[in-house]
Amino acid sequence: MAGRKRGRPRWYWPVLLGLPALFVALTWLGRPTGGATFPSRPHEPLVPTPPAGQTGRPTPLPTVAISALEPAPPVGRERFGVGVPIGPITDYPTEGLGIGWYLNWRVLVDPPRPGNVAFWQMVRVSEAGYRPDEATIRAAAAANPGSIWLIGNEPDVVWQDNTTPERYAVIYHELYRLIKSVDPTARVAIGGVSQPTPLRLAYLDRVLAAYEARYGRPMPVDVWNVHNFILREEQDSWGVGIPPGVEAESGMLYEIQDHDDLTIFRDQLLAFRRWMAARGQQDRPLVVSEYGIVMPTDYGFDPARVASFMTATFDLFLTAIDPEVGYPADGDRLVQWWCWYSLADSMYPTGNLFDPATKAPTSLAVTFARYQPPTVSPEG
Repeated sequence: MAGRKRGRPRWYWPVLLGLPALFVALTWLGRPTGGATFPSRPHEPLVPTPPAGQTGRPTPLPTVAISALEPAPPVGRERFGVGVPIGPITDYPTEGLGIGWYLNWRVLVDPPRPGNVAFWQMVRVSEAGYRPDEATIRAAAAANPGSIWLIGNEPDVVWQDNTTPERYAVIYHELYRLIKSVDPTARVAIGGVSQPTPLRLAYLDRVLAAYEARYGRPMPVDVWNVHNFILREEQDSWGVGIPPGVEAESGMLYEIQDHDDLTIFRDQLLAFRRWMAARGQQDRPLVVSEYGIVMPTDYGFDPARVASFMTATFDLFLTAIDPEVGYPADGDRLVQWWCWYSLADSMYPTGNLFDPATKAPTSLAVTFARYQPPTVSPEG
């Protein structure tokens, strides 16, 4: 894939300008209230400049009546999660959706749990430290024993948590000890890199090496975490760029139409599990804590295409196994949990399950709720 053409198509500038806005929005979801003061992020335009003949604007998805969702949620959906970037989850009628857990890129002492769903805590990190402050983290850990804690969100992305590997290792050490001191039953997960490409795996190798060099023992990770986007890695281009502290001009030169390529999607997950196994981490569970379609509908990602991608990924998550690198405690499955982006987003609504303004479900929510697992045996 690294040999893909480097030419810049006609949608180069729109995506270069517009895609980072998604990550900027998520970065600002939980601004410091008492923890580290994070450096300000550069302003990014909310709407990309459209190419000829296209609007380039976020297009709300068609909605359906709430009655289109089943009155009773599907059962056996503990693995299925969603990201909630706008408002509390209780703003949306999610009871019929069938989710087992959610996150909102924050730490909450008293998170709402409609339908008894689980809430996954997330501490944000940067070169300056972490947020929220220690007191809030302690209170949340004490009030929510046994929770899963994600330490950072895309520290490998400059407009997200933007943390060098060496600095991340130090912050992770401090937070791991802090959370475990309050709640020994908590499970702590490493922050998810944006996609498990060779460039990002090299970033993680530096994190592990820095931790062991500084503290004299391997980095303790209860749950491994990764995002599984398919985005370009190139300096001064669209996509996720180059990780902070990494000297490179480019990595995987994906194109726009690769964004929902299921072969790439599966290969990246398998590569991450192989990377884990090679480092003695096969016996740890893996979550894909963010993935989905962030490209505008104008670039060919209409609701039918997005729905097809979403259900195909559900099939993959439920059936993909590998005895050599999969998680032994879960029948050698590659992935134990996953989190669709998103429940509702006004900036990049291509994957919305609900309209953020009206709170009505979209056709994609109906597809999500009515999804039926494949009846075939898990695939290797």
